[in-house]
Amino acid sequence: MITPMDNAGPADPAVGADSGRADDPGAPGTPQVPCARPRGRPRSAAAERAILDATLRLIGRHRSVAALSIEAVAQEAGVGKATIYRRWPNKEALVIAAVEAAEQPIPELDGENVRDDLIRLLVMMRQNLLDRRAEGLVSLVLGEVGRHPELHRRYHEVVIERRREAMRVVLRRGVATGELRGDIPIELMKDLFTAPMLIRKMLDDTDVPADLPELIVDSVLRGVAGSSDETR
Repeated sequence: MITPMDNAGPADPAVGADSGRADDPGAPGTPQVPCARPRGRPRSAAAERAILDATLRLIGRHRSVAALSIEAVAQEAGVGKATIYRRWPNKEALVIAAVEAAEQPIPELDGENVRDDLIRLLVMMRQNLLDRRAEGLVSLVLGEVGRHPELHRRYHEVVIERRREAMRVVLRRGVATGELRGDIPIELMKDLFTAPMLIRKMLDDTDVPADLPELIVDSVLRGVAGSSDETR
């Protein structure tokens, strides 16, 4: 259950990054112009991005939800606390939003051949592994799983499962077209392509060369390719 970890203080009058009109429509001499804009303050995309980026930077430094505070995020982002609380009710909700914002989109897969699509997926995986923000998120999620199960659930749903399903789609298509063997379970085949890069990252943080995705795909394909495949 998500419980607020920081209570919102009084509204910050200094916050103006996403404020409404500065003029008073009821003041004498002010033209009364009809306005179709919905009531309330519009949200500033720039302020929201600054808050999420600040949260990710602090996560990378502290790698703990407990060590994170709304006050610290506000200071890092250059906004008032009220600006944050208007968007997220508590610290955990903010961290979950940062997790979702940090995830890179799944690359466009043209489906012309399995090899190229697998390489695209592993290139994305490599980029995520080299992203220090993503590394901080992984450490945070694994370390906070018992205290913040919703954070772990959302990370698994938004990050892990999206990547796994994209890989499954490519592998199933490869089996259907005969590019891949049909006698190997999809989950095992998925692990054969993804595990080498994860292990390389764990054992040697700096040794994840740019050509590793292509090397892994071509090496694994020699064992899992279908009889009609002509992989290079």
